[in-house]
Amino acid sequence: MLWMRVPGGCLPPWPAARGVNSPGASSGGVGDRVILTVSLNATLHVSYETEHVTWGAPNHIRQLSSRAGGGGLAVARTLASLGEDVLAAGFAGGGAASLIEADLARAGVATAFTRIGRESRRTVEVIDEAREQSTTLTEPAPFITTEELGRFAAEYRKLLPGGEAVVLSGGLPSGLPLDIYASLVSYATDAGVPAIVHAGGPALWQSLSRGPELVLPASTAGPPGAGQSSGPAALVARGAAAAVMVSGAAVLAATGRGPELRARLDGYPGLALSGEAVVAGLLPAVAQGWKWPDALRHAVALAAAADPAGAVDLDAYDLLSSGVSVDPAG
Repeated sequence: MLWMRVPGGCLPPWPAARGVNSPGASSGGVGDRVILTVSLNATLHVSYETEHVTWGAPNHIRQLSSRAGGGGLAVARTLASLGEDVLAAGFAGGGAASLIEADLARAGVATAFTRIGRESRRTVEVIDEAREQSTTLTEPAPFITTEELGRFAAEYRKLLPGGEAVVLSGGLPSGLPLDIYASLVSYATDAGVPAIVHAGGPALWQSLSRGPELVLPASTAGPPGAGQSSGPAALVARGAAAAVMVSGAAVLAATGRGPELRARLDGYPGLALSGEAVVAGLLPAVAQGWKWPDALRHAVALAAAADPAGAVDLDAYDLLSSGVSVDPAG
């Protein structure tokens, strides 16, 4: 067991790793206590480092690196950092798909992607060391055909039985209906698996009526007339069992039971918590019976200790946990 320390004692134990599933290993569900993450727009993040960029001329690259990216994949990496069993699903295609799968395998994340005919998108970051600047180029998302969507839906429903939870995170590629997350929440509910949605815009709002166990907006954007001040309680009123919003180094939560709670980490001005790591950190409240104050304290420290790709510095987590406070919002 991996115990997460907080002031005054320990949080409930997080299950230790039980081995990594091979891609697509089970056609009858992911199995007991495995978490399924869904990334409909899996991305390969490529980084080129050079001493100095001269635009319009050849440039020598000093170092090349690549990592799997996208909301659901960052959640999966964070959970794997904690020793949790995770299976990443979604769409992936072309040579980028193989690189995404290889990077996730190195992080201990098994994959069961639905293959598509087009290449998964890449984001390319060019780092100019002399200027201490970087430029990012983002490819358009691939178009998902009706046939590919149908195959994914069938494979997704086969993976659900026996799972501990499913996390639906990230933006949508071209060709998908805006109610795709709503449908995936319904499939999970039918299978008895709690669903978490981390998305923005219509994809999030259309999922609320299906009763996800937890939602976290990827942005403050809402439906017409909602406004940025509607808060997580408005998301609960629209159908979610619980909702959280991230602002800087603070998380505001509405659980449907009692007043809203605010968890924050003081003493780190300018800190912006990773929304994906917050999702991973709150999963114990959804699926493992943790009390919300404990889960919020865990999630804030975890999000502060995670990098953008979801890898967690566990020593930093231990250090930061003592600085997280949880109080009624007001």
